[in-house]
Amino acid sequence: MRLTCVIVGITLLASCDNVTEKTRNTLVIEGKTMGTFYRVSLAGVDNRREAALRQQIEAQLAEDDHQLSTYKEDSVLSQFNQYQGNVPQPISAGMADAIVTSLRIGQKTSGAMDITVGPLVNLWGFGPKKQPIKTPSDAQIDAARGEIGLQHLKVIQQGDGQYLQKDLPGMYVDLSTVGEGYATDHLARLIESNGISNYLVSVGGAVVSRGDNAKGKPWQVAIQKPTDKETAVQAIVDLQGMGISTSGSYSNYYELDGKRLSHIIDPATGHPITHKLVSATVIAPTALEADGWDTGLMVLGTKKAMALAEKEHLAVYLITKKGDSFEVHMTPQFKAYLKAPE
Repeated sequence: MRLTCVIVGITLLASCDNVTEKTRNTLVIEGKTMGTFYRVSLAGVDNRREAALRQQIEAQLAEDDHQLSTYKEDSVLSQFNQYQGNVPQPISAGMADAIVTSLRIGQKTSGAMDITVGPLVNLWGFGPKKQPIKTPSDAQIDAARGEIGLQHLKVIQQGDGQYLQKDLPGMYVDLSTVGEGYATDHLARLIESNGISNYLVSVGGAVVSRGDNAKGKPWQVAIQKPTDKETAVQAIVDLQGMGISTSGSYSNYYELDGKRLSHIIDPATGHPITHKLVSATVIAPTALEADGWDTGLMVLGTKKAMALAEKEHLAVYLITKKGDSFEVHMTPQFKAYLKAPE
């Protein structure tokens, strides 16, 4: 599965010490998945466990991809999107949780975070379909908007499991906005099931950590400056066992008819966002939760995003483009995670 949000707005820091991974006795397992990268850092874990852990990690990621991919025609989600009826279709408990979380956040953002926005994502060339050779017409956008809407999708809990139902035949659900968080949480649970309690795991821009690194210090995560330089650090946070996710408009884009088009689509307009908010970072109890909120806030723009974050008591860090520089806005809840410069 290639994710709509393929930016890496999070940089992982094992510690502030200039020591190699090997001397810190940290086992690092990393690779590619879902059109992005994953990284698992395990403190105090013997290197001899790497092969077995890597096999489990990649099997879990392959299963998540099989559930959520819109790029693989045989995935569970693709099969649902291809189905043209309204009979509830069976889905996994994990997928049901991701959709329920997405629907709840979608409602709280007044539809700004909308997992049914797939027809518009595809129309603008950010899904499995190729980029358009010209800007979509108003008629095309209106037709795509007619196939979206959170009210047309529901998760049904039955005695034998979970089911997903749509009442629009052409509805195309796109879970890319929560895919990284979904997979990150699953990796965290996998690591803990192996008796490992000190770790930091990430898939794309979603991260979860527990315990301390091999130096006995908290794992740290750096928020990237919204530039093309991936090593440029905006701020550093101590997650304190929480999940974090960043969404941004500055890395995944293309140019069409002389305009730069962001991969983040506003369901209300049917167009890519054009406002000055370029990065939204959210800290939440799970990476899935954080991953859902960051996209919705990006769609809303700085003013509305801050108002909603304050209303919902979210830990949010926003970066807005202002001329040739950037302006930061954050909620009091986020400040508690900020690490003071050394």
